[in-house]
Amino acid sequence: MTQEMGLASIEELMDRAWPAPDREDTGGWVMRAAGGVTQRANSVWPREQASDHESAVRAATQWYRSRRLPLIFQIFDDERSAGLNSVLDAQRFTRQSETLIMVRPGGALPATLPGGPATGVEISEEPSEEWLRLWWSVDGRGGDAELDIARRILVSCPSVYALAKDDDGVPAAVGRLALVDGKGGIYCMATAAKHRRRGYGRQVLEALLEAGAHRGVSEFWLLVMASNTGARALYEGAGFAEHGRYLYRQARPQRALSGC
Repeated sequence: MTQEMGLASIEELMDRAWPAPDREDTGGWVMRAAGGVTQRANSVWPREQASDHESAVRAATQWYRSRRLPLIFQIFDDERSAGLNSVLDAQRFTRQSETLIMVRPGGALPATLPGGPATGVEISEEPSEEWLRLWWSVDGRGGDAELDIARRILVSCPSVYALAKDDDGVPAAVGRLALVDGKGGIYCMATAAKHRRRGYGRQVLEALLEAGAHRGVSEFWLLVMASNTGARALYEGAGFAEHGRYLYRQARPQRALSGC
């Protein structure tokens, strides 16, 4: 990893790679909403420390309440988060979905990546219906309306889409490479349940890294759940290393008074 790929830079890249259609930048915090589709697009990005965290949390509460969404913060694991975490602890916000940020330099694939060159992987610059349906069947929450919101998020950023099929032409695995300022973000890595542990995810990852190299991508980043040891092993084998962490903190629902 080079010095230009610092955590603050990655946060900016992440926001641009997965842009929420409804957002408000207060100058310090960025409120993001997308009808509840994905935590990332429906959470506060506290880009800078607030001068008054309690007042800022109250304002964020009203912003999300007006959209009938829960208040969720994307909290990065660094010193900037200490003051906000104290306020959220006092208000009993949950902690969930701890995620690793991993990065690797661009260039040739490492020799340690298991398997041979990616074969039979379709590359496109738009997500096909097959691509969308497979990804949504693994990671999606909701129906066609929510999938339409997700598609709009995906195509809001220049990207490359990879689709691997089995020998019968059945979609097996997908992935997305978001292209932002010469950097590449690996997103939407998903393998159909019956095709897992057969190398399709590795083929998709390799195809996306190759596509990025052909487009002059200087560095790659990706996000993976801390609990997903299998995916972490795959990414480490491809030359990715942990560079930071974040988690989501969500307000607990308020119990309504009984009408009886």
